[in-house]
Amino acid sequence: MKLVVQVKLLPTPVQAAALEATLHACNEAATWASEVAFTRDVKRNFALRRHTYTEIKHRWGLGAQAAQHAIKKTCDAYTTLKANARAGNLGKPWSRRYRRAVEKPIVFRPEGAQPYDDRMLSWQSGDRTVSIWTLSGRIKGVAFTASPEQLARLALYRKGESDLFARDGMWFLNATCEIPETEPNTDPDGFLGIDLGIVNLATTSDGEIMAGRELNRARAREGTLRTKLQKKNTPSAKRRLKKRRRKESRRAKDINHKIAKHVVAEAERTSRGIALEDLTGIRERVRLRKPQRATHFPVNPKGPAAQGDRTVVRSKLYAKEDEKKQIGWTHGTCTTTLARYNGGVEECVVTYVLPGGQLTVQGLVFGILTNGQPTLPPPSFDNAITGGTGKFDRARGQVHADTIGPGKRRFTIDLDR
Repeated sequence: MKLVVQVKLLPTPVQAAALEATLHACNEAATWASEVAFTRDVKRNFALRRHTYTEIKHRWGLGAQAAQHAIKKTCDAYTTLKANARAGNLGKPWSRRYRRAVEKPIVFRPEGAQPYDDRMLSWQSGDRTVSIWTLSGRIKGVAFTASPEQLARLALYRKGESDLFARDGMWFLNATCEIPETEPNTDPDGFLGIDLGIVNLATTSDGEIMAGRELNRARAREGTLRTKLQKKNTPSAKRRLKKRRRKESRRAKDINHKIAKHVVAEAERTSRGIALEDLTGIRERVRLRKPQRATHFPVNPKGPAAQGDRTVVRSKLYAKEDEKKQIGWTHGTCTTTLARYNGGVEECVVTYVLPGGQLTVQGLVFGILTNGQPTLPPPSFDNAITGGTGKFDRARGQVHADTIGPGKRRFTIDLDR
Protein backbone atom coordinates (compact mmCIF):
# COMPACT_ATOMS: atom_id res chain seq x y z
CA MET A 1 0.00 0.00 0.00
CA LYS A 2 1.34 3.40 -0.98
CA LEU A 3 0.96 6.39 1.31
CA VAL A 4 2.34 9.92 0.98
CA VAL A 5 4.20 11.56 3.86
CA GLN A 6 4.49 15.34 3.70
CA VAL A 7 7.46 16.96 5.42
CA LYS A 8 8.21 20.67 5.72
CA LEU A 9 11.65 21.85 4.65
CA LEU A 10 13.49 24.44 6.74
CA PRO A 11 16.01 25.87 4.23
CA THR A 12 18.29 28.83 4.86
CA PRO A 13 17.69 31.93 2.67
CA VAL A 14 20.49 30.83 0.32
CA GLN A 15 19.08 27.31 0.07
CA ALA A 16 15.56 28.65 -0.48
CA ALA A 17 16.77 30.87 -3.34
CA ALA A 18 18.42 27.88 -5.02
CA LEU A 19 15.27 25.75 -4.62
CA GLU A 20 13.10 28.55 -6.02
CA ALA A 21 15.32 29.03 -9.09
CA THR A 22 15.32 25.27 -9.71
CA LEU A 23 11.56 24.88 -9.37
CA HIS A 24 10.87 27.83 -11.68
CA ALA A 25 13.26 26.47 -14.32
CA CYS A 26 11.74 22.98 -14.20
CA ASN A 27 8.20 24.31 -14.59
CA GLU A 28 9.17 26.71 -17.38
CA ALA A 29 10.75 23.77 -19.19
CA ALA A 30 7.64 21.65 -18.63
CA THR A 31 5.41 24.45 -19.98
CA TRP A 32 7.57 24.70 -23.11
CA ALA A 33 7.47 20.91 -23.54
CA SER A 34 3.67 21.11 -23.16
CA GLU A 35 3.49 23.60 -26.04
CA VAL A 36 5.59 21.30 -28.22
CA ALA A 37 3.42 18.32 -27.27
CA PHE A 38 0.23 20.25 -28.07
CA THR A 39 1.51 21.68 -31.37
CA ARG A 40 2.95 18.41 -32.68
CA ASP A 41 0.31 16.22 -31.01
CA VAL A 42 3.07 14.13 -29.43
CA LYS A 43 2.05 13.25 -25.87
CA ARG A 44 3.90 10.01 -25.19
CA ASN A 45 6.97 10.13 -23.00
CA PHE A 46 9.66 8.69 -25.27
CA ALA A 47 8.26 10.32 -28.40
CA LEU A 48 8.16 13.76 -26.75
CA ARG A 49 11.63 13.25 -25.34
CA ARG A 50 13.07 13.11 -28.88
CA HIS A 51 11.68 16.60 -29.57
CA THR A 52 12.48 18.33 -26.28
CA TYR A 53 15.19 16.61 -24.21
CA THR A 54 18.29 18.27 -25.69
CA GLU A 55 16.70 21.73 -25.84
CA ILE A 56 15.56 21.57 -22.22
CA LYS A 57 19.04 20.60 -20.99
CA HIS A 58 20.75 23.41 -22.91
CA ARG A 59 18.20 26.22 -22.46
CA TRP A 60 17.38 25.76 -18.77
CA GLY A 61 20.53 24.00 -17.60
CA LEU A 62 18.70 21.03 -16.16
CA GLY A 63 20.41 17.76 -15.40
CA ALA A 64 19.52 14.58 -17.23
CA GLN A 65 17.16 13.30 -14.54
CA ALA A 66 15.46 16.67 -14.02
CA ALA A 67 14.90 17.09 -17.77
CA GLN A 68 13.37 13.62 -18.07
CA HIS A 69 11.07 14.26 -15.10
CA ALA A 70 9.92 17.58 -16.59
CA ILE A 71 9.01 15.80 -19.84
CA LYS A 72 7.34 12.90 -18.06
CA LYS A 73 5.16 15.12 -15.87
CA THR A 74 4.04 16.93 -19.03
CA CYS A 75 2.91 13.64 -20.56
CA ASP A 76 1.25 12.62 -17.28
CA ALA A 77 -0.66 15.92 -17.23
CA TYR A 78 -2.06 15.28 -20.71
CA THR A 79 -2.96 11.71 -19.75
CA THR A 80 -4.89 13.02 -16.74
CA LEU A 81 -6.61 15.67 -18.87
CA LYS A 82 -7.69 13.03 -21.39
CA ALA A 83 -9.03 10.77 -18.62
CA ASN A 84 -10.99 13.63 -17.03
CA ALA A 85 -12.48 14.62 -20.38
CA ARG A 86 -13.46 11.03 -21.16
CA ALA A 87 -15.04 10.59 -17.70
CA GLY A 88 -17.11 13.76 -18.10
CA ASN A 89 -15.37 15.61 -15.27
CA LEU A 90 -14.94 18.67 -17.50
CA GLY A 91 -18.57 18.81 -18.57
CA LYS A 92 -20.00 18.25 -22.03
CA PRO A 93 -17.70 18.65 -25.07
CA TRP A 94 -19.51 21.84 -26.09
CA SER A 95 -19.24 23.46 -22.64
CA ARG A 96 -16.95 26.43 -22.05
CA ARG A 97 -15.02 24.63 -19.33
CA TYR A 98 -14.32 21.62 -21.58
CA ARG A 99 -13.16 23.76 -24.52
CA ARG A 100 -10.99 25.94 -22.29
CA ALA A 101 -9.24 22.83 -20.98
CA VAL A 102 -8.60 20.96 -24.24
CA GLU A 103 -8.13 23.73 -26.80
CA LYS A 104 -4.85 25.11 -25.47
CA PRO A 105 -1.58 23.72 -24.04
CA ILE A 106 -1.30 22.88 -20.36
CA VAL A 107 0.59 25.49 -18.33
CA PHE A 108 2.51 24.68 -15.15
CA ARG A 109 2.62 27.09 -12.22
CA PRO A 110 6.10 28.45 -11.39
CA GLU A 111 5.98 26.75 -7.97
CA GLY A 112 4.20 23.58 -9.07
CA ALA A 113 5.46 20.22 -7.85
CA GLN A 114 8.59 18.72 -9.43
CA PRO A 115 9.38 14.99 -9.06
CA TYR A 116 12.74 13.94 -7.56
CA ASP A 117 14.08 10.39 -7.66
CA ASP A 118 16.82 8.87 -5.52
CA ARG A 119 19.52 10.10 -7.89
CA MET A 120 18.50 13.70 -7.25
CA LEU A 121 17.44 13.49 -3.61
CA SER A 122 18.78 11.54 -0.64
CA TRP A 123 17.37 11.39 2.88
CA GLN A 124 19.30 11.41 6.15
CA SER A 125 16.39 10.50 8.42
CA GLY A 126 18.52 10.31 11.57
CA ASP A 127 19.75 13.89 11.12
CA ARG A 128 16.42 15.06 9.67
CA THR A 129 18.14 16.53 6.61
CA VAL A 130 18.06 15.96 2.88
CA SER A 131 20.60 16.38 0.10
CA ILE A 132 18.89 17.76 -2.99
CA TRP A 133 19.89 18.65 -6.55
CA THR A 134 19.48 22.27 -7.70
CA LEU A 135 20.67 24.43 -10.57
CA SER A 136 23.42 25.65 -8.22
CA GLY A 137 24.61 22.12 -7.58
CA ARG A 138 23.93 19.62 -4.85
CA ILE A 139 22.76 21.23 -1.60
CA LYS A 140 23.41 19.18 1.52
CA GLY A 141 22.04 19.57 5.01
CA VAL A 142 18.58 20.99 4.19
CA ALA A 143 16.63 20.46 7.43
CA PHE A 144 13.07 19.12 7.50
CA THR A 145 10.41 18.49 10.12
CA ALA A 146 7.16 16.56 10.49
CA SER A 147 5.07 14.89 13.17
CA PRO A 148 6.72 11.98 15.07
CA GLU A 149 4.35 9.49 13.43
CA GLN A 150 5.21 10.74 9.95
CA LEU A 151 8.95 10.76 10.69
CA ALA A 152 8.82 7.14 11.87
CA ARG A 153 6.86 6.09 8.78
CA LEU A 154 9.33 7.95 6.56
CA ALA A 155 12.34 6.22 8.12
CA LEU A 156 10.84 2.74 7.81
CA TYR A 157 8.94 2.73 4.55
CA ARG A 158 10.10 5.49 2.20
CA LYS A 159 10.50 4.17 -1.33
CA GLY A 160 10.32 5.81 -4.74
CA GLU A 161 9.97 9.39 -5.91
CA SER A 162 9.35 12.52 -3.87
CA ASP A 163 7.75 15.78 -5.03
CA LEU A 164 9.21 19.20 -4.21
CA PHE A 165 6.78 22.13 -4.13
CA ALA A 166 6.29 25.54 -2.53
CA ARG A 167 3.16 27.02 -0.98
CA ASP A 168 2.75 30.41 0.68
CA GLY A 169 6.52 30.87 0.96
CA MET A 170 7.01 27.47 2.60
CA TRP A 171 8.79 24.46 1.13
CA PHE A 172 7.54 20.87 1.27
CA LEU A 173 8.48 17.40 0.12
CA ASN A 174 5.87 14.72 -0.50
CA ALA A 175 7.58 11.35 -0.07
CA THR A 176 6.10 8.05 -1.23
CA CYS A 177 6.05 5.26 1.35
CA GLU A 178 5.45 1.60 0.52
CA ILE A 179 3.70 0.17 3.60
CA PRO A 180 3.10 -3.60 3.90
CA GLU A 181 -0.56 -4.46 3.75
CA THR A 182 -2.26 -6.73 6.22
CA GLU A 183 -3.91 -9.84 4.86
CA PRO A 184 -7.45 -9.01 3.69
CA ASN A 185 -10.35 -10.64 5.48
CA THR A 186 -11.69 -12.90 2.74
CA ASP A 187 -14.48 -14.27 4.92
CA PRO A 188 -16.03 -11.25 6.71
CA ASP A 189 -18.68 -11.73 9.35
CA GLY A 190 -21.22 -9.59 7.49
CA PHE A 191 -20.83 -6.04 6.22
CA LEU A 192 -20.97 -2.55 7.71
CA GLY A 193 -23.08 -0.46 5.34
CA ILE A 194 -22.21 3.21 4.83
CA ASP A 195 -24.60 5.76 3.36
CA LEU A 196 -23.02 9.10 2.38
CA GLY A 197 -24.90 12.38 2.43
CA ILE A 198 -24.76 16.14 2.96
CA VAL A 199 -26.79 16.73 6.11
CA ASN A 200 -25.37 13.53 7.61
CA LEU A 201 -21.90 12.97 6.16
CA ALA A 202 -22.08 9.24 6.85
CA THR A 203 -24.62 6.90 8.39
CA THR A 204 -23.75 3.30 9.24
CA SER A 205 -26.04 0.30 9.15
CA ASP A 206 -25.54 0.08 12.93
CA GLY A 207 -27.48 3.35 13.26
CA GLU A 208 -24.46 5.54 14.00
CA ILE A 209 -24.75 9.00 12.42
CA MET A 210 -21.81 11.26 11.61
CA ALA A 211 -23.62 14.59 11.27
CA GLY A 212 -22.36 17.31 8.95
CA ARG A 213 -24.08 20.09 10.88
CA GLU A 214 -20.84 21.35 12.39
CA LEU A 215 -19.08 21.37 9.03
CA ASN A 216 -21.95 23.14 7.27
CA ARG A 217 -22.16 25.77 10.01
CA ALA A 218 -18.43 26.40 9.78
CA ARG A 219 -18.68 26.63 5.98
CA ALA A 220 -21.48 29.20 6.23
CA ARG A 221 -19.57 31.16 8.87
CA GLU A 222 -16.41 31.21 6.75
CA GLY A 223 -18.40 32.33 3.71
CA THR A 224 -20.00 35.20 5.62
CA LEU A 225 -16.64 36.30 6.99
CA ARG A 226 -15.00 36.17 3.54
CA THR A 227 -17.79 38.34 2.12
CA LYS A 228 -17.34 40.95 4.85
CA LEU A 229 -13.58 41.06 4.43
CA GLN A 230 -13.82 41.32 0.64
CA LYS A 231 -16.21 44.26 0.95
CA LYS A 232 -13.83 46.11 3.27
CA ASN A 233 -10.92 45.72 0.82
CA THR A 234 -8.44 47.23 3.28
CA PRO A 235 -4.82 46.05 3.71
CA SER A 236 -5.68 44.39 7.03
CA ALA A 237 -8.73 42.70 5.49
CA LYS A 238 -6.55 41.34 2.67
CA ARG A 239 -4.05 40.00 5.19
CA ARG A 240 -6.81 38.21 7.07
CA LEU A 241 -8.22 36.78 3.82
CA LYS A 242 -4.80 35.46 2.87
CA LYS A 243 -4.37 33.93 6.32
CA ARG A 244 -7.73 32.13 6.12
CA ARG A 245 -7.15 30.63 2.67
CA ARG A 246 -7.80 26.90 2.45
CA LYS A 247 -8.94 26.83 6.08
CA GLU A 248 -12.33 25.42 5.12
CA SER A 249 -10.85 22.71 2.89
CA ARG A 250 -8.38 21.71 5.64
CA ARG A 251 -11.20 21.40 8.15
CA ALA A 252 -13.33 19.31 5.76
CA LYS A 253 -10.36 17.07 4.94
CA ASP A 254 -9.63 16.56 8.63
CA ILE A 255 -13.24 15.66 9.47
CA ASN A 256 -13.52 13.26 6.50
CA HIS A 257 -10.26 11.61 7.53
CA LYS A 258 -11.45 11.10 11.11
CA ILE A 259 -14.77 9.64 9.94
CA ALA A 260 -13.02 7.24 7.54
CA LYS A 261 -10.61 6.04 10.25
CA HIS A 262 -13.48 5.54 12.69
CA VAL A 263 -15.47 3.47 10.17
CA VAL A 264 -12.45 1.30 9.28
CA ALA A 265 -11.62 0.74 12.95
CA GLU A 266 -15.20 -0.31 13.70
CA ALA A 267 -15.23 -2.74 10.76
CA GLU A 268 -11.90 -4.25 11.85
CA ARG A 269 -13.06 -4.60 15.45
CA THR A 270 -16.17 -6.54 14.41
CA SER A 271 -14.45 -8.52 11.58
CA ARG A 272 -16.83 -7.09 8.99
CA GLY A 273 -16.40 -5.75 5.49
CA ILE A 274 -17.43 -2.25 4.41
CA ALA A 275 -20.19 -1.67 1.83
CA LEU A 276 -20.50 1.80 0.28
CA GLU A 277 -23.40 3.19 -1.72
CA ASP A 278 -23.04 3.13 -5.50
CA LEU A 279 -22.52 6.65 -6.86
CA THR A 280 -22.20 5.56 -10.50
CA GLY A 281 -23.83 8.10 -12.79
CA ILE A 282 -24.04 10.86 -10.16
CA ARG A 283 -22.82 13.44 -12.69
CA GLU A 284 -25.62 12.58 -15.08
CA ARG A 285 -28.20 12.80 -12.31
CA VAL A 286 -27.09 16.32 -11.36
CA ARG A 287 -28.60 18.53 -14.04
CA LEU A 288 -27.68 22.07 -13.06
CA ARG A 289 -24.65 24.09 -12.06
CA LYS A 290 -23.57 24.32 -8.43
CA PRO A 291 -25.67 27.36 -7.37
CA GLN A 292 -28.73 25.84 -9.04
CA ARG A 293 -28.42 22.18 -8.11
CA ALA A 294 -31.41 20.33 -6.78
CA THR A 295 -31.28 18.47 -3.50
CA HIS A 296 -32.95 15.08 -3.92
CA PHE A 297 -34.63 13.08 -1.14
CA PRO A 298 -35.61 9.69 -2.63
CA VAL A 299 -37.88 7.19 -0.95
CA ASN A 300 -35.57 4.37 -2.07
CA PRO A 301 -32.02 5.84 -1.89
CA LYS A 302 -30.48 2.88 -3.74
CA GLY A 303 -33.49 1.86 -5.78
CA PRO A 304 -35.48 3.20 -8.72
CA ALA A 305 -37.58 6.35 -8.69
CA ALA A 306 -40.69 5.98 -6.56
CA GLN A 307 -43.83 7.82 -5.61
CA GLY A 308 -43.00 10.27 -2.85
CA ASP A 309 -39.49 11.19 -4.06
CA ARG A 310 -38.97 14.87 -3.19
CA THR A 311 -36.64 17.37 -4.81
CA VAL A 312 -35.81 20.81 -3.38
CA VAL A 313 -34.93 23.23 -6.21
CA ARG A 314 -33.31 26.64 -6.38
CA SER A 315 -32.16 28.61 -9.41
CA LYS A 316 -31.20 32.11 -10.50
CA LEU A 317 -33.37 34.22 -12.79
CA TYR A 318 -31.80 36.51 -15.41
CA ALA A 319 -33.31 39.24 -17.56
CA LYS A 320 -34.23 38.34 -21.13
CA GLU A 321 -32.51 41.46 -22.48
CA ASP A 322 -29.28 40.91 -20.51
CA GLU A 323 -28.42 37.32 -19.60
CA LYS A 324 -25.74 38.52 -17.17
CA LYS A 325 -28.17 40.62 -15.12
CA GLN A 326 -29.73 38.63 -12.30
CA ILE A 327 -33.25 39.75 -11.43
CA GLY A 328 -34.43 37.10 -9.01
CA TRP A 329 -34.54 33.52 -7.72
CA THR A 330 -36.80 30.50 -7.70
CA HIS A 331 -37.28 28.35 -4.60
CA GLY A 332 -39.53 25.33 -4.32
CA THR A 333 -40.14 21.59 -4.07
CA CYS A 334 -41.25 18.92 -6.52
CA THR A 335 -42.79 15.62 -5.38
CA THR A 336 -43.08 12.55 -7.59
CA THR A 337 -46.71 11.47 -7.76
CA LEU A 338 -46.36 8.83 -10.50
CA ALA A 339 -43.13 6.88 -11.10
CA ARG A 340 -43.08 5.09 -14.43
CA TYR A 341 -39.97 3.67 -16.13
CA ASN A 342 -40.75 5.91 -19.10
CA GLY A 343 -42.90 8.88 -18.23
CA GLY A 344 -43.68 9.79 -14.66
CA VAL A 345 -45.29 12.86 -13.10
CA GLU A 346 -44.26 15.26 -10.36
CA GLU A 347 -46.15 18.11 -8.69
CA CYS A 348 -44.15 21.30 -8.16
CA VAL A 349 -44.79 24.26 -5.88
CA VAL A 350 -42.33 27.05 -6.64
CA THR A 351 -41.98 30.68 -5.55
CA TYR A 352 -40.49 33.18 -7.99
CA VAL A 353 -38.75 36.06 -6.23
CA LEU A 354 -38.89 39.06 -8.60
CA PRO A 355 -38.39 42.84 -8.33
CA GLY A 356 -41.46 44.19 -6.58
CA GLY A 357 -42.76 40.98 -5.06
CA GLN A 358 -43.17 37.22 -5.29
CA LEU A 359 -45.17 34.86 -7.49
CA THR A 360 -46.41 31.47 -6.33
CA VAL A 361 -46.62 28.82 -9.06
CA GLN A 362 -48.04 25.30 -8.87
CA GLY A 363 -48.71 22.46 -11.28
CA LEU A 364 -47.75 19.10 -12.74
CA VAL A 365 -44.69 18.23 -14.82
CA PHE A 366 -45.04 15.22 -17.15
CA GLY A 367 -42.40 12.93 -18.64
CA ILE A 368 -39.84 13.30 -15.87
CA LEU A 369 -38.33 9.81 -16.32
CA THR A 370 -36.63 8.09 -19.25
CA ASN A 371 -35.43 4.49 -18.78
CA GLY A 372 -35.90 4.95 -15.05
CA GLN A 373 -33.57 7.98 -14.90
CA PRO A 374 -34.35 11.73 -14.86
CA THR A 375 -35.19 12.88 -18.38
CA LEU A 376 -32.40 14.90 -20.00
CA PRO A 377 -32.93 17.59 -21.06
CA PRO A 378 -35.73 18.23 -18.54
CA PRO A 379 -39.20 18.37 -20.15
CA SER A 380 -41.12 21.59 -20.82
CA PHE A 381 -44.13 22.37 -18.64
CA ASP A 382 -46.96 24.84 -18.00
CA ASN A 383 -47.84 25.67 -14.39
CA ALA A 384 -50.49 27.95 -12.94
CA ILE A 385 -49.80 31.22 -11.10
CA THR A 386 -51.86 30.93 -7.92
CA GLY A 387 -51.03 34.24 -6.23
CA GLY A 388 -48.32 36.61 -5.16
CA THR A 389 -47.19 39.48 -2.98
CA GLY A 390 -46.39 43.15 -3.49
CA LYS A 391 -47.05 44.29 -7.06
CA PHE A 392 -48.14 40.72 -7.87
CA ASP A 393 -50.86 40.63 -5.23
CA ARG A 394 -53.83 38.54 -6.46
CA ALA A 395 -51.94 37.71 -9.66
CA ARG A 396 -53.22 34.95 -11.92
CA GLY A 397 -51.89 33.42 -15.12
CA GLN A 398 -49.38 30.76 -16.07
CA VAL A 399 -45.65 30.08 -16.45
CA HIS A 400 -44.23 28.16 -19.40
CA ALA A 401 -40.74 26.62 -19.11
CA ASP A 402 -38.44 25.34 -21.89
CA THR A 403 -34.93 23.88 -21.57
CA ILE A 404 -32.63 25.90 -23.88
CA GLY A 405 -29.23 24.50 -22.91
CA PRO A 406 -27.28 22.57 -20.26
CA GLY A 407 -28.43 23.95 -16.91
CA LYS A 408 -30.54 26.68 -18.59
CA ARG A 409 -34.29 27.16 -18.84
CA ARG A 410 -36.43 29.93 -20.30
CA PHE A 411 -39.43 30.92 -18.20
CA THR A 412 -42.26 32.81 -19.93
CA ILE A 413 -44.58 34.45 -17.39
CA ASP A 414 -48.07 35.31 -18.69
CA LEU A 415 -49.98 37.40 -16.13
CA ASP A 416 -53.77 37.89 -16.14
CA ARG A 417 -54.55 40.91 -14.02
